[in-house]
Amino acid sequence: MFGQKATVIYQYLQLPVRRDQVHPRNPWKDVNLSDYESHMSLDSVHQLQALDEVMKAQFSSVDADTIMILGVAGGNGLEHIDSNRVAHVYGVDINEKYLSVCQERYPQLQGVFTPVLADVTDQDLSLSHAEFVVANLVIEYIGYEAFLNVLSLVQPRYVSCVLQVNEADGFVSQSPYEQTFKDIVNVYHHVDEHSLTQRMHEAGYIRTFLDDKELPNSKKLRRCDYMFEA
Repeated sequence: MFGQKATVIYQYLQLPVRRDQVHPRNPWKDVNLSDYESHMSLDSVHQLQALDEVMKAQFSSVDADTIMILGVAGGNGLEHIDSNRVAHVYGVDINEKYLSVCQERYPQLQGVFTPVLADVTDQDLSLSHAEFVVANLVIEYIGYEAFLNVLSLVQPRYVSCVLQVNEADGFVSQSPYEQTFKDIVNVYHHVDEHSLTQRMHEAGYIRTFLDDKELPNSKKLRRCDYMFEA
C-alpha cells in the first residue's frame, strides 16, 4: 500500500519515481576495482591469489563449452579459460567498469567472452543458458533466493561455488582499504555450505565435491561443486 501511495503522489506532481528510491543503489557499483584487487591481494588477505588457483581447478573440473561467471569483477582467473575447448564465457557483474576492464585485460578471449551487466537480484532478470555456472564469493552478497533464481534461468548442469568461512570476527579482513567496503555490509547475507547444499538439493542438484583452502586471518575458501541430477 505504501508503495502505491508513493507512486500516486509522484504522478500527481508529475515527477518520476527514481529507481534508487525503490531499490537502494548497490554498494558494489561504487567499489573501486583497484582498491578491491589491492585489498584482495595483500599478504594478510591472499584471496586474489587463492581464487586464481581455485578457478583454474574449477574450469578444468568439468567438460562444458559454455560457462557463466557470476561476479566476474576484473576477470581474475579468466587466463585459465581454454578458448580451444570453451566456446562461450559470460562474465556477469553489476559494475560496468569492472566489465570494461575484463575486456581490456583479456583480448585473447575476444569472440569468446561476453560481458553481461546485470543485477542478479532483479525480479525481471534475464540470462542466457550456460552449462556451467561459477559463483565465487557472490552468494554472500545476493542470498540463496537470488542465486537459485539465476540457476532456474540459466539451467546449468554443473555449478561450482566458493564461500568464505570465517573462524574469526569480520567478513572483510583488516587492511588499509577497509573503508572501501564499509557499505557492502548492507547487502551481506550469511551463507553456509550446509544450508546451501540443502537448498541446492531441493533444486535438483547433488554435491559432488567439497574442499577448503586455508587463508590468513583464520579464514578459509570453501569450494562446493554440484551437478544437476534429473
